[in-house]
Amino acid sequence: MIAPNPILGSLIHAIGATSAAVCYTPQKRVKGWSWQTYWMTQAFVCWFLLPILGAMITIPELAAVLREAPRNAMVLSFVLGIAYGFGGTAFGLAIRYLGFSLTYALAIGLSCVLGTIIPPMVRGQLGEMFARSGSTWILAGLVAGAIGFLLCGLAGRFKETDTADDESNKDFSIIKGVPLCILAGVLSAVYGFSLEAGVPIANVAEAHGAGEFSGNVVFIFSNTGAFLTTLVYCLWLHKKHKTLGELIELPAGEEQASLPINFAMAVLTGALWYGQFFFYNLAHVRMGNFKFTSWAIHMIMLVLISSLLGLVLREWKGCKKRTWVILGGSLGALIIAVLMLTYGSRLAELATGH
Repeated sequence: MIAPNPILGSLIHAIGATSAAVCYTPQKRVKGWSWQTYWMTQAFVCWFLLPILGAMITIPELAAVLREAPRNAMVLSFVLGIAYGFGGTAFGLAIRYLGFSLTYALAIGLSCVLGTIIPPMVRGQLGEMFARSGSTWILAGLVAGAIGFLLCGLAGRFKETDTADDESNKDFSIIKGVPLCILAGVLSAVYGFSLEAGVPIANVAEAHGAGEFSGNVVFIFSNTGAFLTTLVYCLWLHKKHKTLGELIELPAGEEQASLPINFAMAVLTGALWYGQFFFYNLAHVRMGNFKFTSWAIHMIMLVLISSLLGLVLREWKGCKKRTWVILGGSLGALIIAVLMLTYGSRLAELATGH
């Protein structure tokens, strides 16, 4: 049994959120590949290869765990992972139209609210959880996070008008990007349900000595479900546009493109994206009585760090002072939200004597 430590858990969440926030930046170095070639390659690494390798390395007696684990938990986790795959694909498309900052704010903001509140509500435990010590801080943190998301979205809307004539933002489109963000946010929340469905599998792994790594076995089902969705969609796009050959030979006229660099960037993307899952589990087992806040803390940190990344990448270049002030307010609200959620979780553990 892992001793609860919400402060350490939040720090580990920060590592996972950073991994998720930067995972798409290698895409800027990919040249000569269609979107579907890049996406299918990184998805193979993130959602198929590394989950299996990660479980093989960290789960003792993996074969025995898979034999003993409930079949219904495996199937449900896999099916929910398939739904999440649609969300992940929509998320990748949304970045093209809204950029890193706004996509993370809208999609992850929606995922944060749904993925945090719905699981305990479905289990009928929401009232019980919010009756515990520290729950007022948890509620305040969720409200602060929601305010941060809204301000970040508003800043993104002003960014659209401020940089309408900027050539680097020629693909920016609220009309195309927002529906994709909504779809990504709703279906990304499903990933939390997929992990929840896999808890009985993780419990078997823990009984076999997996300890803090027990949740890694669930990725075999949740992530491969997401990969199946992505693979089918990308192969359909390859057939439609006749681009599958890009995996072995770049199109003519792409002198600056490099096949090894493209593969390296896709592998790096997949490894970074898998990193968020790996560290999420390590953090989640340390959150104590308020484990359900893991999703909120992780998502809020993801938006916060991705917004800072957007600044580093100069996505907000050319914006007016009004936009910068709203963006600064959103970052402040997100930081306060993380501190409140962490403090509330810590109070809950102190109340139980940890």
